Amino acid sequence: MADEPRDPADPGPLEPVVAATPGRAGVLGLLRSVAIDVSPLRTSREFRLLWSGQVVSFLGSMITYVAVQWQVYELTHSSLAVGLIALFELVPLLTMSFVGGALADAVDRRKLVLRTEAALTLVPLLLLLNALRDRPLVWPIYVLIAFAAGLDGLGRPSLWALLPRLVTKEELPSATALHSLYVNLGAVAGPAAGGVLIASFGLPGTYLIDVLSFVVSLLTIRAMKASPPPDDAERPSLRSVVEGFRYARSQPILMGTYLADFNAMIFGMPSALFPELAANRFAGSGFAPATVLGLLHGATYTGALLGTMTSGWVRRVRRHGLAIIWSVAAWGVAITAFGFAHSLWVALPLIAAAGAGDFVSATFRSTIWNQTIPDALRGRLAGIELANVASGPLLGNAEAGLVSRLRGPTFSIVSGGLACLAGTAVLALALPEFRRYRSEG
Repeated sequence: MADEPRDPADPGPLEPVVAATPGRAGVLGLLRSVAIDVSPLRTSREFRLLWSGQVVSFLGSMITYVAVQWQVYELTHSSLAVGLIALFELVPLLTMSFVGGALADAVDRRKLVLRTEAALTLVPLLLLLNALRDRPLVWPIYVLIAFAAGLDGLGRPSLWALLPRLVTKEELPSATALHSLYVNLGAVAGPAAGGVLIASFGLPGTYLIDVLSFVVSLLTIRAMKASPPPDDAERPSLRSVVEGFRYARSQPILMGTYLADFNAMIFGMPSALFPELAANRFAGSGFAPATVLGLLHGATYTGALLGTMTSGWVRRVRRHGLAIIWSVAAWGVAITAFGFAHSLWVALPLIAAAGAGDFVSATFRSTIWNQTIPDALRGRLAGIELANVASGPLLGNAEAGLVSRLRGPTFSIVSGGLACLAGTAVLALALPEFRRYRSEG
C-alpha cells in the first residue's frame, strides 16, 4: 500500500498506512516470523545449483517409487510382495552406505555424487524397458531396486556431507529447512503426479519422466565446483568405518536421534499397505485406485510441507531432544488413528498430521547432526545416518506387510502406532541426556 502524502510541517517520514493498523501489522509480523528463510539460495551459488537439481531429481524418483509399488501390486495382487521391495533395498543400502560414508571423507564429494547419479539413470530406463514387455516380469524390478539402493547408499552420504561446505554455519538451519522443502515438495507432488501419470500414460511413460529428471540433476551437479577432501583426510578402510561407529556410540545425543527415528519407522510405517488400501478400503472414494495411492503417499508429505513452509519458529526452540520425542509421539498417535479410518477424507488429514510430526523430528535431528559432528567424520556419520533413516522405513514396510498378511491391515497399522508410542516412552526414560539436550545456537 502506498504511503500517505507528507505534511510539509512534519520533518519526519510517515509510516505506511498498513503499519498504522495493529491487526494487519500483527498478522504480517507473524507471517514473517514463521516464513521459511531462503537466503542460502541467494548467497550460495553452489547450494543453489545442488538444490535446484535435487528438486527435479527427487520429484522423478518419487514418481518412480509409486510406479514400482503399483506395478508390483498389479502383477502379484499381494501387499507382502510390495513389502518385499523394502527387503531387496535393505542389504545393498546398508552395506554401501558405510562404504559411501568412508569415501565421502576421502574423495571429492561432488564427483562421487555425480558418478552415482549417472549410474542411477539406468534404473528408470531399464524399468521402462521391462514395462514395455507384453508380460512384464517381477524379478527384474526387485533386482533394479536393489541396484538403485546400493548406488543411493554409495552417493547420498557425500550429498548430505556437502551441505556444511556450501553455506555458512549461521545459514545451516535455513539450508536444512530448504532441503526439507524440496524433499517434501517432491514427496507431495511426486506420488500425486505418479498416480495421474500411471492412469493417463501407463508405466513406461511414467518411468521416462524419471530418466529425464536425472539428466537435469547431472547438469546441475556438473556445473558445481569441486569439493575435494582435506590434505590429511584418512583413506577409506574398515578401520575408518569403525571409527565412525565408535564416535556415534560415544555420543548419547546422536544415539537418541537415531533411535527415535528408527522406532517411529519400524513400528509406524504402513506405506506398504497403501496399494491394498487404495484398491479395497478406499475403493468407493470416487478416484481411480492408482490416484488414491498417490494421494495416500502424498498426504504424509503434505503435512511435512506445511510444517516446512512455516518453519521460522524452529529457530526459537532450544530443547531439541524433547522436541524430537514429542514429535515422534505425535506421529504414533496419528498413525494409530489412521488405522481405524475407513473414509479417505478422514485418512488423508491423519496421515498429513503424522507427516507434520515427522518434519519436526527430522528438522531437529538434522540440526543436531550438523552442529555437533566434526567435518572430518561427517561423511562416515552421514553413512550411519543414511543406514538408520533408510533401513527403518524398509524394515517397517516389511513388518507392516507381514503383519497385514497374518492379521489384516487394521491390526497391522494400529498395533504399529501403539508400539511406536511405547517405544518413544522407553526412549525418553532411557536417554535422559538426549531428553535434556539444549542447543547453544
